[in-house]
Amino acid sequence: MRLRRPAALALVMVAQPVAAPVETEIPVGGAALYVRTIGKGRPVIVLHGGPDFDHAYLLPELDRWRDAFRLVYYDQLGRGRSAENVRPEDVTLASDVEDLEKVRRHLGHAAPALLGHSWGALLALEYALRHPTHVSRLILMNPAPVSVGELAVMRKAYREQLGPDMDRQQQIVESPAYREGDPDAVTARYRIHFQRALRRRGDYERLIKRMHAGFVRQGEDGILKARAIEDRLLRDTWDMPGYDLLPELRELHVPTLVLVGDHDLIPVELAERLARAMPAARLVKIRDCGHFAYLERPGEVRRAVDAFFEGTAER
Repeated sequence: MRLRRPAALALVMVAQPVAAPVETEIPVGGAALYVRTIGKGRPVIVLHGGPDFDHAYLLPELDRWRDAFRLVYYDQLGRGRSAENVRPEDVTLASDVEDLEKVRRHLGHAAPALLGHSWGALLALEYALRHPTHVSRLILMNPAPVSVGELAVMRKAYREQLGPDMDRQQQIVESPAYREGDPDAVTARYRIHFQRALRRRGDYERLIKRMHAGFVRQGEDGILKARAIEDRLLRDTWDMPGYDLLPELRELHVPTLVLVGDHDLIPVELAERLARAMPAARLVKIRDCGHFAYLERPGEVRRAVDAFFEGTAER
């Protein structure tokens, strides 16, 4: 006769608690970098885009990788929660690269992977060119242009995408509210800026809501500080005559995954050229996807990243 299991002993599937992220700060002169760590496994330092944004727009999607990766996010100096006691004139491309090195040392890993989204991909490459032995892998997601020539290609495509809305966006940028850093005006500008950067309306609205919350959190002073830092970083890169990373990248042998959406805001041909220039790079195009691949196609992105790690040796 089959015995019934007593109710008190019945097996119950209980969800394992999710470990909360660990927040800390790394001193940088009289200021500090805000760092947020979550997950277990291979260490990955995450570099946000903008460069006037902070890491919050990447959440919660990237946090779902915590089952296999130790994700280390930080707000680049002068942005987000790393803005206090920072003067915009003290932030340069060189200081941003050095700050990333400080985060790596804080992490305590000889060569973590770097994941850069949009502008963050450019920062990852600048760092890897200076510290190639300190990087095990590069994940360049929806990468920004890496040369002045590519920037011209992107801007031409961008103007064609927006069409008459370019004038409407310019009116917002020239308005007193935008110039004073009003969060609603800044959100209105980015609502136009990103209106064709995502394939699905729901993803677009989620992103805009997330960004608006970030602008409100920053406040007018934080927005203006981040904007001034962005201007400085552009002078160090895209506004510099002859700026071009492609020749140097031909000598960079770090295993690299280039992820791009087939409907990216930045022309796909630029990601293709980047992948061809790097000896150890592979390109993955995500179908029906725009500039925010982690948000729009999280499953496809995660599968591509898992396959990349499985197919490349630890350095």
